[in-house]
Amino acid sequence: MLYDALKSLHIVGVVLLLGNVTITAFWKAFADRTGDPAVIAFGQRLVTITDFVFTGSGGVIFLAGGFGAAWAGGLDPFAPGWLLWGQVLFVVSGAIWVGILIPAQIRLSKAARCFAAGGSIPDSYWRDSRLWLTWGIIACLPLVAAIWVMVAKPG
Repeated sequence: MLYDALKSLHIVGVVLLLGNVTITAFWKAFADRTGDPAVIAFGQRLVTITDFVFTGSGGVIFLAGGFGAAWAGGLDPFAPGWLLWGQVLFVVSGAIWVGILIPAQIRLSKAARCFAAGGSIPDSYWRDSRLWLTWGIIACLPLVAAIWVMVAKPG
C-alpha cells in the first residue's frame, strides 16, 4: 500500500514537471509570436511563476515519491541499472536547467519587466528567448528518455 502511494506520488511529480516545462514553452512561443511587448511580458511572467510553482514542486514530489517508492519496495535506488540511468538522465536535464535555462529565464524576466509597459523589445531578449526554447527542448529529451527507462526497465 505504501509503495503504491509513493509510486503514484512519483508519477504525479513527473506529470507536473514534464507537463509544465512542455506547456510553458508553448505559452512563451505563442506570446513571443505576437510581437506585443505587453503580451510577451505577461507570458514571460507566467512562465517564471509556473516554473517555480509547478516545475519546482513537481521535481520535489517526483524525487520524494521515487526514492520513497524504492525504499518501500526494498530496492537500492542506485543498484538496478534502470533506476540509476533514470537518475542520470534527470541530472543531465537538471544540469541544463541550472546551467543554461534558469540564467536565461532570469535575463528574460528582467528584460520583460523593462518593456512590459510598451517599450521596445531588445535584441538580447530575442537571443535569450531562442536560447531558452532550444535548450528547453534539449533538456526535455533526457526527461522523456527517463520515463522510457522507468517503464521499460531495460537490463
